[in-house]
Amino acid sequence: MALPLKAEETPAQDLGSILTDLLRGGLDTGEPHRRLPFGRSEMQLSFAPLVAETAPAVVNVYASAQVSARPSPFLSDPFFEHFFGQQMPPRVQSSLGSGVIVDESGLVVTNFHVIRGADEVKVAMSDGREFASTILLKDESLDLAVLKIEGDQPFPTVGIGDSDALLVGDLVLAIGNPFGVGQTTTSGIVSAVARTHIGISDFGFFIQTDAAINPGNSGGALINMAGELVGINTAIYSRSGGSIGIGFAIPANMVRAVVASAQGGSDFFERPWIGANFEAVDAQMAEALGMPRPTGALVSDIYPGSPAEIAGMRPGDVVLAMNATRIEHPDALDYRLATRPIGAEISLTLLRQGEEIPVALELMRAPEGAAAAEVVIEGNSPFAGAKVAALSPRLAQRLRVAGRTEGVAIVDIDRSSAAAQFGFQPGDIVRDVNGIAIDSAETLARAAGEETRWWRFTIERNGQTFRQVLRF
Repeated sequence: MALPLKAEETPAQDLGSILTDLLRGGLDTGEPHRRLPFGRSEMQLSFAPLVAETAPAVVNVYASAQVSARPSPFLSDPFFEHFFGQQMPPRVQSSLGSGVIVDESGLVVTNFHVIRGADEVKVAMSDGREFASTILLKDESLDLAVLKIEGDQPFPTVGIGDSDALLVGDLVLAIGNPFGVGQTTTSGIVSAVARTHIGISDFGFFIQTDAAINPGNSGGALINMAGELVGINTAIYSRSGGSIGIGFAIPANMVRAVVASAQGGSDFFERPWIGANFEAVDAQMAEALGMPRPTGALVSDIYPGSPAEIAGMRPGDVVLAMNATRIEHPDALDYRLATRPIGAEISLTLLRQGEEIPVALELMRAPEGAAAAEVVIEGNSPFAGAKVAALSPRLAQRLRVAGRTEGVAIVDIDRSSAAAQFGFQPGDIVRDVNGIAIDSAETLARAAGEETRWWRFTIERNGQTFRQVLRF
């Protein structure tokens, strides 16, 4: 039987107030709570003060790049060469997106695909001011980039909020520059908070919203009702090119980690490393492991001497939770790990032989390895113009190469080189060339320097092996 409250402990509140609070979503307990709008006056409330506070920090991002024009069939004609010359002038390719100023010193966050391959990036404020920018950091796998603009006065900013606090149904605003028509604000709700495998990028942990997001909104702000940045608008699902109410944003907690990396002087986002690879648990695996349903991240490989090995993790373990937060999929674990700083301690809950086992480990910086030197392949070969290096855990992380980090990988490619024309990509692992096993960058450089017109090579890309024979 519940004990009655003393008179002095009973809040002074009449029955009408209590019923009103209950109808609005619950009694006021001092904790922030969500409720439905109550009455006509609340239905007529406006987002205008919130927009006025946050919109000045949302900018337009203009990226341009010079690309070589396609060769004309008339270039070999002496008549056309006489009047037009032998070289076609390069054309300028431009793209338009949005960005968000997150630091008053002029740090701007946008999407990688907005500034991909750009030679020049300009940032335009909503008040008409325009600034040249410097790219501090870009990460294609996350589809994020951090720019820097310079000004005489502090820039308006939007504070980065806690995206993990979002719940399905929360109100949000999307601010950006759709179709280049000018700054636009739309409203909606959070439709989902952990969307994975939607094919946008390697990153697999998105906020879904029905706030209208259209081309040009990429890199814009997703704002909560506290005026905080909770996401960077990135993509939409559409059959026509316009919004149908299914938009995706990168969570602000991921954005915060990337901005911190740029502020620390890094030109790419360095993820904390535990030295383990993971794969999804399917229904067949779950049944074999005695799990009631497929969930978690299955440990498939452990790097010797890594934090995972030191903590006692083994292949076959299933990670069920990190820091008491349930892990439904390897993408969720990757996201949780990426948002933690290097040097932080985390706790994992593992499933091993039907028992849940807690382990603690420290997040480390991925080791560089013994051979970090990068070599640019020269000469007359299909690899000419490719920058290569021996794989290490840190380079594999940078290139998003999964599995054991052994071999020689392509790090970068000159866009006008033979390697680019033959379709090589950063992250390709070269296994052999003309029968020579490639075990170092120097070995690949020697093999590519052979005097031959016939080339046989094997590369590995995204876990698949490709063998090619060609004449060059």
